[in-house]
Amino acid sequence: MTPTAGIAVLLLLALVVVLGALLARQILQRRALRAWLEAPDTQPIPDGRGAWRAVFSALQRLRKEERKRQSVIAAALERFRLAAEALPDGVILLDNHYYIRWLNSAACRQFMLEADRDVGTLAEQLIRQTEFHAFLAAYRGGAAPDPILLRVGINGTDRILSVVLIAFADGTLLLSRDVTELERSKTVHRDFIANVSHELRTPLTVITGFLEQLTDEAAPDPETVRGFHKLMAEQADRMNRLVADLLTLSRLENDCQPPRDESVDMSALLTSLVADAQALSGGRHTIATVEVAPSRLRGSTDELRSAFGNLVFNAVRYTPAGGTITIDWRIADGSPLFAVTDTGIGIPPEHIPRLTERFYRVDKGRSTAAGGTGLGLAIVKHVLARHGGTLQIRSVPGQGSTFCARLPAERLISGT
Repeated sequence: MTPTAGIAVLLLLALVVVLGALLARQILQRRALRAWLEAPDTQPIPDGRGAWRAVFSALQRLRKEERKRQSVIAAALERFRLAAEALPDGVILLDNHYYIRWLNSAACRQFMLEADRDVGTLAEQLIRQTEFHAFLAAYRGGAAPDPILLRVGINGTDRILSVVLIAFADGTLLLSRDVTELERSKTVHRDFIANVSHELRTPLTVITGFLEQLTDEAAPDPETVRGFHKLMAEQADRMNRLVADLLTLSRLENDCQPPRDESVDMSALLTSLVADAQALSGGRHTIATVEVAPSRLRGSTDELRSAFGNLVFNAVRYTPAGGTITIDWRIADGSPLFAVTDTGIGIPPEHIPRLTERFYRVDKGRSTAAGGTGLGLAIVKHVLARHGGTLQIRSVPGQGSTFCARLPAERLISGT
């Protein structure tokens, strides 16, 4: 072999070695890339050389950008989850077969569910009211039913939920809202209208009947006419008192401003209330006063007179002749207390929580005969609430009742 041929062989061998090394490096780089691609979340991006360095650097940048986007998406999802958790309304996400995929805390409370236990369960198996099943069947049938009201028991208390279904992505959103107080307000409003109509219908019927007799061709004798006039005047007075109490109650309920800050002379107010009570009693009762508290109070004179007056007049109306009404104005546990105690008919305990409802009466026949409008204690409650006070009622059927209006200590005017 000539020297030139030997050199050529050596060069060829060197080239083979270099090419082999390059091929081995390529194989190693490709294996590293494949290993990373098979588990990109657990394997780091390998380091590269030559052209592979640029490839791996580009992958590194793409990986960082992907992680950043994932972080942004995860943060957005977390904010959405927290927002859904903070909602007072229930939110349940159902899949296209109506299995629960997710629900918030409000939904758990309203339907007595547990997220860890009930996700993946068919909604109909957990919300078992017949109305809900019919509602869901109508929705499945392609209808867009109006929201329904479901009565559910939450921690032993009946609540009313408004439930609606809304198509969402590849599933359905079930939204629920607690409308118990709203429905209760509607009921109170309906009862209020019905009660006002009833209260006005009776005196109007009496007056209309007498007027028809007075305009009849065969007019009654003068003595009968005088009796008609007296009864019509009584019924008109009853309507006037009802309208006056309605206006007072409406003003108290709709007045967002605090009561006037006046210096109320309680001695003068008590004297006036006693005189009015004696006039209403007509000498049929013994009316006594106990005044041991400071004589001045901070608040609205007109409103406090209305509240305290209603307590006194109710005692006169519902105490049989010969009974005693005691008006007590004192300091109890640091707070001013206006109390009216009577020896009247008393109130069964089951009626006491509802006495301050408008037109609520224990005995409707006796209340009407006594001349009350059914709004007095509702007015008392609103006046006391505006002054930061409370009404406490104690009663024993057949023995009498005590109504205590307690006001905050800051209502007292010092130095009196």
